[in-house]
Amino acid sequence: MGEITRYGDGSRWADMVVHRGTAYWVEVADDPQRDTDGQIAQVLEQIDATLCRLGANRSDLLQVLVYLADLSDGPLLNRQWDAWVSPGAPPVRACVQAGLSPGYRVEMVITAAVSTATGDR
Repeated sequence: MGEITRYGDGSRWADMVVHRGTAYWVEVADDPQRDTDGQIAQVLEQIDATLCRLGANRSDLLQVLVYLADLSDGPLLNRQWDAWVSPGAPPVRACVQAGLSPGYRVEMVITAAVSTATGDR
């Protein structure tokens, strides 16, 4: 079945799980005081940082599930997403409205192909 590696020490959830060369994790803005545009930018930067730590890049993304507190913020997301996503290698993406924790405007669930040696998280 292959080794499952969990990162983070929470009792309720892991920060990231890696299995058979696939990494799974969630990003929310580190600073929920930012407006929606700022939170989206921050989450995309955080995805880049995690990919880098994994020895991967945007073209290794397989799927991104986007949860917006208000679906009317979709144009803000799409503007930043279109400038950020790897040309010719976009992941599968879905975007839905969800009730997020107070102050949070966006949450992204990421799946990416990575090497089996993931480095520190």
